[in-house]
Amino acid sequence: MTSRSAVAVSPSPYLSDIRKFGLLSLDEEQALATSWRDRNDIRAAHRLVTSHLGLVVKIAKGYAGYGLPVADLVSEGNVGLMLAVRRFDPARGVRLSTYSMWWIRAAIQDYILHSWSLVKMGTTTAQKRLFFNLRRLKGQMRAFDEGDLESEQVTRIAHMLDVPEREVINMNRRLARSDHSLNNPLSYDDEGQWQDLLADETESHESIIADREELTGRRALLSEALTILNEREREIVIERRLRDNPVAFEELSRKYGISHQRVRQIELRAMEKLRKAMTDRIVPPPVPVPRDRPARMPPQSRSSSPAGLIQAHYG
Repeated sequence: MTSRSAVAVSPSPYLSDIRKFGLLSLDEEQALATSWRDRNDIRAAHRLVTSHLGLVVKIAKGYAGYGLPVADLVSEGNVGLMLAVRRFDPARGVRLSTYSMWWIRAAIQDYILHSWSLVKMGTTTAQKRLFFNLRRLKGQMRAFDEGDLESEQVTRIAHMLDVPEREVINMNRRLARSDHSLNNPLSYDDEGQWQDLLADETESHESIIADREELTGRRALLSEALTILNEREREIVIERRLRDNPVAFEELSRKYGISHQRVRQIELRAMEKLRKAMTDRIVPPPVPVPRDRPARMPPQSRSSSPAGLIQAHYG
């Protein structure tokens, strides 16, 4: 079979070469296809492919408006043709040219979708249908403006292609804009690049370290607070509150020989002890105010003069 390298540079000399291969009659095609199917005759497969290379060129030229080299389109179409020959069954009563057209178009369209933009253009059937038909439909409607389509045009195209209107709007905007590198400078006299304006949504190293230190502190605080509980309280809290899969009350009641309600009471009492112990370690106790000194100075005591201080102290 032929390869992609046959049209690596320009299709012009390639067109001259493929004209040397004649077309096949129905009987010749059936005989070659049967020989390939039944005996894996490589020569028969090669003859089937070369006789249809002109069809690939004709289909590829129909996609020349997407700005990609025709030689590349022909190369991809040849791959589709070889896949069609590999799967062709002469017993179906269909000519190879009719059968292979779908394979050729599919190969070319996939290549265009992957090469037309650095950003993936179409992944769903609706997006592919839009990509290859939107420009034609816009031409029929004489919608030549670069901006958004009118609402009536969007509705009509969506109905004709059986796609959501939002898909029509998005694809029209994507086709109207070309790719730009984020490494391009912001301006001619600016050393900054467009990528410098992108916000980094990941956590900073400072935040990660701060969160890690806070988690470590909380664990240490909890471990210290657990020491104030007796053994049974500590085990119940660990089994009920600190495990990914908490132990049921039934299992703990059997273990300690007490009722479910009693286990719940112990758990609640232990949690209250933990909260108080952790709060006391986080919030320092208030500084006591001497009894012989008023807790709050009267307004007149705010004077910094000796007379004011004496009056505030002795009333």
